[in-house]
Amino acid sequence: MKRTIRLLRIIMPIVAVICIVVFPPWNGIFAWLMPLPDTIQEQVDDAIDRGLDGIIVYVDQAGKAPAFYAAGWKDKANQVPADPEALFKIASISKLYIATAAAKLVSKDSLSLDKTLANYLPELADRIENANQITLRMMLQHRSGVPNFTDDKGFRWFDPPSQNSEYLKFALDKPAEFKPDASYRYSNTNYVLIGTILDNVLGYSHRQYIDKQILAPLGLTHTYCLLSQADPEKVVSGYHHPYDDDLKSIDYVAPGGSMVATAQDVGIFLRALNDGSSLNEDEQAIYSSVYEYEHKGWLPGYQSIARYHKDIDAVVIQFVSTTGDNSELVANVVYNRIVEILGG
Repeated sequence: MKRTIRLLRIIMPIVAVICIVVFPPWNGIFAWLMPLPDTIQEQVDDAIDRGLDGIIVYVDQAGKAPAFYAAGWKDKANQVPADPEALFKIASISKLYIATAAAKLVSKDSLSLDKTLANYLPELADRIENANQITLRMMLQHRSGVPNFTDDKGFRWFDPPSQNSEYLKFALDKPAEFKPDASYRYSNTNYVLIGTILDNVLGYSHRQYIDKQILAPLGLTHTYCLLSQADPEKVVSGYHHPYDDDLKSIDYVAPGGSMVATAQDVGIFLRALNDGSSLNEDEQAIYSSVYEYEHKGWLPGYQSIARYHKDIDAVVIQFVSTTGDNSELVANVVYNRIVEILGG
């Protein structure tokens, strides 16, 4: 047995090197190695040559007018060019809005960061391990240990549940990933639970609260909490390689992954979140203690990045309507190169 293990230790690195050489992610490598272009539009155009179907970039840099860039297709089947003002499924970027709503309600004493899951959802106390120890703070921070429903083998990305409660079924009656607050592991289930808690505390949908208390004050009229609220003609088509199916109609209603918005609307929200204009002093302190100020999103056919870069005082939003193959690597390389161009 020891001899076999020693042999494997010798062979496996060799196999890994061979796989890298024989099956490398060439699109990502070429995107990284190419000389940096002079303009963001050139970089965006190059992204299409690297296998992406469509890309939208929004840049809000201090002292300059907001800039929009797009390349590829909004709708590949009908040959509709990419539109920088089109709507996009922002997936987990939605969590920033839910965390903001939670911070506002904690500030008003409608919620407590230290109350437990069992306090807020007693009907689930016997179905989620450690429910009497998991606090709202831990759920917001992904430190609850509650299993991630998207990791369940039975979860179907291309045929998701149509009700919030159905997403929870993939995480109930399962062992915890770790003891509460003992570690960190990103779990979409946390935000489904938080969405449910917000609904119960408010007495109405947390999505209505987000509309009224977060979107309206910022004038974000091109942000929707659900795909069903948006005009489908304005939504970008998404594709998951190596398939050609348009995934636009697949509706993800789970809190923390359901929102649709333009790149500019996301950029305005992110700027406000980072400069404090969307929260008062107390709300900002609460938010800072529980969640981050940037996010990435992923759904089949849709990947997004929303970040504020303090060193160049710029918000950069990137939407890519392609997933699968090496598209995630290419998208990340393209984003980093755009930021590098901005930094001069």
